[in-house]
Formats: sequence, C-alpha cells, structure tokens
Amino acid sequence: MELYGQYAKSIPQKVIIHILEILLLWLSFWILFQGGGSWVQHTFNIQNSAEFSDRRIIIFTFNIFTFFRLAFMMMVLLKRRIPWEESFTVPFAFALYFVGFALFALPTSKPIDYVDIFGIVLFVVGSVLNTGSEILRYQWKKNPDNQGKIYTRGFFKYSRHINYFGDILWVTAYAIVTRNWYAVSIPVFLFCFFAFYNAPKLDKYLKAKYGKAYNDFANNTKMLIPFIY
Repeated sequence: MELYGQYAKSIPQKVIIHILEILLLWLSFWILFQGGGSWVQHTFNIQNSAEFSDRRIIIFTFNIFTFFRLAFMMMVLLKRRIPWEESFTVPFAFALYFVGFALFALPTSKPIDYVDIFGIVLFVVGSVLNTGSEILRYQWKKNPDNQGKIYTRGFFKYSRHINYFGDILWVTAYAIVTRNWYAVSIPVFLFCFFAFYNAPKLDKYLKAKYGKAYNDFANNTKMLIPFIY
C-alpha cells in the first residue's frame, strides 16, 4: 500500500477512522470504569483490581489527549491520500492503545508513585516531539520559498524521523503507567515497525524525491533515536 507522494482530502476515510476511534474510546471507558472490567475478569480470568483508580484515570486521560491530538494532525496537518484499507488499520493501532493498555492496567493495584510521574512526563515529551515536529514542518512548508525543499530544521535536526520517535515515547509511557510487563510488547512492536519497515520505506521515497539533499541529511542525522540510531 503506497502512501507517499499522493495527495487528497480523503474526508470519508477520515470520518470512518474517527467514528471507530470514538467507539474505542467508549470501550476503554467501559473497561476501566464501568462493568467492562468485571466482564473481562469473569470471561478471560484477568484480575480486575478496584484499588487506586487514579492509574485508570491517567490511562483514560492519555486516551482523550491522544485522540484529540492525532485528530488535529489528521484533519489539519495530514495532506496525503488515505487509502480505504488505512481506514481500518489506523483504528486497529488505536485499539492497541485505548483498549490494550486499559486491559493491561486492570490487574494493577499499586498506588501512583515516581515511576508513574516519569511515565506522565515521558508521555508529554513524546507528544510534543510527535505533534510539535509536524506543526513546525507544516508551517515551514506553507512558505512558497520552501516548495520542493526538504525540511531539516526544528526537532528533525536531531532525527530524520523524530515524529516516529515521539510516537515510541508516548506509547512507552502508556506501558509504564500500566505497571504491567506484558504491556511493553506494544512499544517494542512499534519500535520494530518504525525501525525496520516504515522509516526505511519513507527514507527510500525521500531519497528519490530530494536526491543529494536527502542523502546529505541522512549521512549527518540519525534515522530514529537522536544521537543513537
């Protein structure tokens, strides 16, 4: 499924994506605060701890913030065409975040401590890197003098795909707040997806589009993790 270099508003696809995401938000709320937790416990034998609901509030707050942040990015910043297949693959990713982390948080009975505070800070940093980098690039590209040029400023001077790195950070923050080791599987999967599939695929497209300018950028800037990888 080729995603790059094709531009369209894709309004019907975006509407479908947001309807499905709202349903997933409701499902996460049902699991965390209503009868869903008990249903999961009785159906799948997953412990449902009712203690220290602050953790669940943090998880759902992450969900709400992520929904509105990524809705803004999709409706305002995203200009490429969205294939119909993506109308269902994107909500699948949100199912992992909204529902998956809600399920991972169910057995946790620990009170909030410094580890969770670190997770909250990491969530904010990751969100800023992800959305902030896109906003700065969007504003730069609106200048007619920059048409046809590659953007290497802002957060992107630290990593060619700093927005993906931001994704990894805020998803890792979810896993930290659940305090469930199984939750680590989601950010690990996301890292592998970006590092070994999506980022290399985008690199290939950008090299073909910008030529030497992108090669110079790639030779002097890490692909994903600033200063490391």
